[in-house]
Amino acid sequence: MTDIRRTVLWVVFTMSLVLLWDGWQKHNGHPSMFSPPAAKPVAAAGSAAQAGVPATAGQAAGATAVPGAPLAAKSEKLTITTDVLTVTLDTQGGDVTRVELPKYLHSPEPGLFDPLLQAVGLKDKPKVEPTPIVLLDAASQSYKAQTGLVGTRGEQLPTHNTLMTVTTPERKLADGANELLVRLESAEVGGVTYVKTYSFKRGDYVIGVKHEVINKGAAALTPQVYVQLVRDGVAGPGGTAFTGTFTGPAIYTDKNKFQKFEFSDLAKGKAEHEKTANDGWVAMVQHYFASAWLHNDAAPREFFVNKLKGAVPEQFAVGMVFTLPQLAPGATATKLDQLFVGPQEENKLAALAPGLELVKDYGIFAILAKPLFWLLEKLHSILGNWGWAIIALVVLLKIAFYWLNASAYKSMAKMKAVGPKIQEMRERLKDKPQQMQQEMMKIYREEKVNPIGGCLPIFLQMPFFMGLYWVLLSTVEMRGAPWLGWITDLSVKDPYFILPLLMTASSLFQVWLNPTPPDPMQAKMMWIMPLAFSFMFFIFPSGLVLYWLVNNILSIAQQWYINKKLGVQN
Repeated sequence: MTDIRRTVLWVVFTMSLVLLWDGWQKHNGHPSMFSPPAAKPVAAAGSAAQAGVPATAGQAAGATAVPGAPLAAKSEKLTITTDVLTVTLDTQGGDVTRVELPKYLHSPEPGLFDPLLQAVGLKDKPKVEPTPIVLLDAASQSYKAQTGLVGTRGEQLPTHNTLMTVTTPERKLADGANELLVRLESAEVGGVTYVKTYSFKRGDYVIGVKHEVINKGAAALTPQVYVQLVRDGVAGPGGTAFTGTFTGPAIYTDKNKFQKFEFSDLAKGKAEHEKTANDGWVAMVQHYFASAWLHNDAAPREFFVNKLKGAVPEQFAVGMVFTLPQLAPGATATKLDQLFVGPQEENKLAALAPGLELVKDYGIFAILAKPLFWLLEKLHSILGNWGWAIIALVVLLKIAFYWLNASAYKSMAKMKAVGPKIQEMRERLKDKPQQMQQEMMKIYREEKVNPIGGCLPIFLQMPFFMGLYWVLLSTVEMRGAPWLGWITDLSVKDPYFILPLLMTASSLFQVWLNPTPPDPMQAKMMWIMPLAFSFMFFIFPSGLVLYWLVNNILSIAQQWYINKKLGVQN
């Protein structure tokens, strides 16, 4: 039995080291040992097969390019500026091809030991100005928002490949103004003119999009408006070196709720989703940020999500198709949509559209993470600092689980108390393993010790602490939020490793407080494993390390108190 436990421990320890090393490799931009490296972007061939929309109603939406829609010979890039968005519009189809978020800045993260080397004067600190986060970027990620028209009978109508003309002069939201309108109008294609008007509002990450379809032909037609988000399949930055966050498309309907799709599944054609509904939205999700096409009015729509055929590099599209009423010659149809491009601020997202807050990825612990985030936010509103709010939340959790933890620590204290007796018995019966097991169980019965009593209460609490872990990992409000002194951003690693070193020390102190395993090999493993696992805390976001450190300190205090109360020598 002892040999089996020893083997299991070594297997767990070895696999942990392998996973740690693999995570470290991915953190530094190297390919994972368990998956092929992502394909590097390659310049696209000069073809129209770069975006997917339905050719006609009823066909596989998003699977192919619009037939017969030649690329515009030359287009103009328009830069639209508001207080919270810097948007690039391309007059080819009126695409949104780039969005910067000036309120959210990015600074290149220094090397692992750069801050320490700079602190002692061995390395100069580079002068790097922070730059705005770029969410949509057609140049580097093929990431863009597109709209256009298709005909139900295969008519050639203006699409995202049709050249449009800007008919409004304004490019910047003026001081004192609350709204900026940018109007683009297409040439006549198939007897139809397509007018698209973007509406930008002060302090708003939602861009209004008004579609006007003018039938200048001699015959009636039934046009369809499509909206879609297109991007490559390379996951954006997010999570930690060991815990990735979701990047990819998502669809929401009231019937099937939130569905997200891995790029790898889309590449294999495995994505199953509801094709039609009277409600819902589509989105592209990544760590902290998202883009989404919203249409909250009840109206029939078709959904599509898939890999684009012929696109180089590999690209994926998610979108919706709306069928407009039949247009008589000379008639005009109007439709309103919204394009959200911004941070995953949970409460604001919930107010924009039903279920939109679900783009904030809590993983499998969402049912626990959501109330924990609510509590964390309430604490932040009282304390005014996310670092102190984290500490207060951990304190409240420890209070809530005090008696459960007390049961575990009492069990461990009793185990430590009988440790010398167990050790003496093992030495005496080391050549008689069967008798040793019987004698050990007898000692446990006499001393009323449950060997697993210290594990079960902690095991029951793990889902709550994992839920809190995901809250801290996915909350954009932590981004750039300071705590104390040298911790100027809770979403990045501690530059001087003070918190990770304290975390390591607290983990080792906990090992010392716990009962020593009777097996010498297990005893050594108990000391080695905290050191091995502490490696990850050196590159974890400091908010996460703060959370674990405070939890350790409170656990140590409670266990120390119980040991003293039971008369167990520490």
